[in-house]
Amino acid sequence: MNHFPVWALATAGILASWPAAANSDIDSLRAEMAQLRQAYEQRITALEQRLKDAESKSTAPASASTRASSTEAATAPQSGSGSAFNPQISLILDGVYYNDDRRGAGPELLDSLDGINHGHGHGDHDHGGLERGFNLRETELVFSATVSPHFDAWATLTLSASGDVELEEAYFDTRSLPYGLKVRGGKFLSGIGYLNSQHPHQWDFVDQNLPYRTLLGEHGLSDTGLRLSWLPKTGNWYTQLGVEALQGKEQTFATAGEETPTARADGAPLAPTAAGGLSSAKAGPRLLTLFAKLGPDLGANHAVQFGGWLAQSRQHQEIHDHTLDNPAASVHALEGTGRAWGLDAVYKYDAGRYGGQGNVKLVGEYLRLNKNLKIAFHELGALVGQKRDFTQDGFVVQGTYGFAPHWEAGLRYDVTGLTNKVDGPSGTLRNWDASERWTAALTWRIDHFSLFRLQASSAKLAIDGERESVNQVYLQYQLSLGAHGAHSF
Repeated sequence: MNHFPVWALATAGILASWPAAANSDIDSLRAEMAQLRQAYEQRITALEQRLKDAESKSTAPASASTRASSTEAATAPQSGSGSAFNPQISLILDGVYYNDDRRGAGPELLDSLDGINHGHGHGDHDHGGLERGFNLRETELVFSATVSPHFDAWATLTLSASGDVELEEAYFDTRSLPYGLKVRGGKFLSGIGYLNSQHPHQWDFVDQNLPYRTLLGEHGLSDTGLRLSWLPKTGNWYTQLGVEALQGKEQTFATAGEETPTARADGAPLAPTAAGGLSSAKAGPRLLTLFAKLGPDLGANHAVQFGGWLAQSRQHQEIHDHTLDNPAASVHALEGTGRAWGLDAVYKYDAGRYGGQGNVKLVGEYLRLNKNLKIAFHELGALVGQKRDFTQDGFVVQGTYGFAPHWEAGLRYDVTGLTNKVDGPSGTLRNWDASERWTAALTWRIDHFSLFRLQASSAKLAIDGERESVNQVYLQYQLSLGAHGAHSF
């Protein structure tokens, strides 16, 4: 029996029905596209109508004050992005679990190191004041915006766990000066050194290094004034030169305007033999800084930068009153000038691998502080007018290595007080020992906005002429909410 005709007829039927089915699918797609086009055109029409309504409102008659404001706004430089009205905002959370082998006395020991600033004002802005257990450190609230084609603005506020608010930075930067010049004005972290301009969330370790703590303060040199920096064209070398004129009232080696003591800290009246007095505060600026940063071009993967700086205060005053701890102590005050200088070097290697694996960063800084003072007031008046020369130095060396994607190991050695003395007319009056510490850290940088860090340190500290040992452990988290720009070199 021949089945060919049946098979042929079936095939012919399928082929005959195929164009009809395809045409049906095409018609359906065309109908859907027409519906989408109609909805899109309706939406565009509605948006155009809203724009016309807004334009008609903006051209309506206005009051004299409104027109004056509009004229000022029209003639003032404006940012095309509208960022003057919509600043970038970020909130940085910083929490730490802390413990040590001194029943929680570790932070207090670090604030009590022997040296020329011992007990004279450090710890006022302390990011390291921790108790055993869980701690919420200062939360940073940051506002930044391009105000116009000519200015950027920045403000950083810190909120303590108890609700206290402090203005840490508030400044403007110029954007359009010629010849590589830039001016910064307001309250800001000085450009000296490498680590000084970094906020705590930029640190590679939980806490501040020892020479910064003892010589510049827990958060480095910060003051109110103006900075002029210059980026000259120097071929294959990066060069930045800067000068700052600062008010000179934020740091222990650059404060002025202290009042002559009228009573002892323990509340008792001063001895009848008290004599002398502090001078009136000189008009600012009272602190001048100079800094330079240089770096050759080493290609795409390597970078190195060398720096040097000098800070000179033309009026420094400080009061020494330890009568709360020792009622037999005498109250005295000194005034004169202060000077600090430092050297720094940074090397970075970018391995170009995922999650920072293989990246290396090495940092070294040396700082030295000298204060040339005279006793301006003394409870035992015979010492008024005697000279006192205070000198202390220190250095920090630290490095980090990305040993796996998003994982980083860090090691730091810091020491303060290699030179640590007070000289008088007859020679050295006090000569303290150095304090040193080793620190290891393991950081999990989950992404650009969050990290966890485990840190352990072992320190030998010079306190009241004795050597004190303390071992500390930290477990830290940091989370950044909102806009968070890239960090500087």
